[in-house]
Amino acid sequence: MTPAKSVPPTKSVPPEVVQQVSEYFSVLGEPMRLRILNLLRDGEKCVQDLVDATNTSQANVSKHLKVMLQAGILHRRSEGTLAYYSVEDDLIFELCNLVCDRLASRIEQQAQNFRAFSFAGKR
Repeated sequence: MTPAKSVPPTKSVPPEVVQQVSEYFSVLGEPMRLRILNLLRDGEKCVQDLVDATNTSQANVSKHLKVMLQAGILHRRSEGTLAYYSVEDDLIFELCNLVCDRLASRIEQQAQNFRAFSFAGKR
């Protein structure tokens, strides 16, 4: 029998930090915002480019850009009458990649389980 591993005590997270983390993740909980972030992977884009790529209204795109700008996810640059947006911190892409990879693994595992179940049922 192997000895039990000791688990280090967890640090208490202040409620204010928990609230900020929750708000940050809620910003990413909107599919249109994830689509916009994905479009910004290649670099800065103006609002009209994002409107065209998402096939939605300028008001809708602008609403989502404002939320992500206020959350500190995006950076805004003005040039004449145009507004250009880019991702403030590329770490957001690492976070999205981690989640996507985990979900892809789960989906593959579910598919394998389904195939195994299906074959087991046929005789």
